[in-house]
Amino acid sequence: MKKILSLIVVGVLSLNTYAQQDPMLSHYMFNGLFLNPAYAGTHPYAGATLIHRQQWLGFGNGRPTTSVFGIDGPIKSETMGLGLTFVNDNTGGFHRNDIMLNYAYHIKVSDDAKLSLGINGGMVNLGYNNSKTFAWDDVNSDVALSNKAFWAPKFGAGAYYYTRKFYAGFSIPTLYAKEPSNLSLNDSKQFNFFKPHYTLTAGYLFDIGSNIMLKPSFLLKYQKAAPMQFDLNCNAFFGEAFSAGLSYRLDKTGAWLVALISYNVTPELRLGMSYDYTFANIRKYNSGSLEFMLGYDFGSKTMKVKNPRYF
Repeated sequence: MKKILSLIVVGVLSLNTYAQQDPMLSHYMFNGLFLNPAYAGTHPYAGATLIHRQQWLGFGNGRPTTSVFGIDGPIKSETMGLGLTFVNDNTGGFHRNDIMLNYAYHIKVSDDAKLSLGINGGMVNLGYNNSKTFAWDDVNSDVALSNKAFWAPKFGAGAYYYTRKFYAGFSIPTLYAKEPSNLSLNDSKQFNFFKPHYTLTAGYLFDIGSNIMLKPSFLLKYQKAAPMQFDLNCNAFFGEAFSAGLSYRLDKTGAWLVALISYNVTPELRLGMSYDYTFANIRKYNSGSLEFMLGYDFGSKTMKVKNPRYF
């Protein structure tokens, strides 16, 4: 019975992939490059982040899995930034791979504030393996359930305002993307897979004393064809090594509670893990979701002490 339920849920997720295309991440607040190209180069040192997510543990093969990698750093005396992101996302028989180059230009607004404007561009590979799906009728002509794959160009843009303790960003990760001209559903009409998404995020760092920093933040995702996703988070940083936090998320599947921890093994190397618990009825059939983060900053130890990475 559990396997049957797994197939049903994965099938529903696959159909909903068209509405909500950006992968869900719990560690988004630790590297804004995954949300906004304007984040590139906003620290005086280069940094890389790898995140792997296993969603809905217990559903077996076909549950959503996501891996993302991002690296960025400043150029031209920190007036600009460059970054590279890679996304591998799998749900049921669907697979998606994105590779994007990010560029940002930083404008000094005051002694403690900068406004960064960014763009990105790259390619997306999207495909489906119908050997993982059992159908009760003939759907071989349906592009969503056929062994077709295609490459498509994709462009996005964003703005990011930041100081030492505050940040706010707005981005459109899919400002433009074009499917192949012969992509259609049941050979009836042109099928437009890519939809524009909008993200809004902000956070503030409070120094509450005793070497403890508190950072509340939020993320809002909107796409016209999908329910709005809202994520409210608060992380506490203890010294320069350990942090712990909680997030409350509302999305199309229901409400989630997320617990996060991270530890700086060295000033450059940090490890993180999160556990997601959903309040939706689907919790009866899975053991939650796990996410792992590995980050490395290539700046010197002196630079890291002066400019710790809180966001």
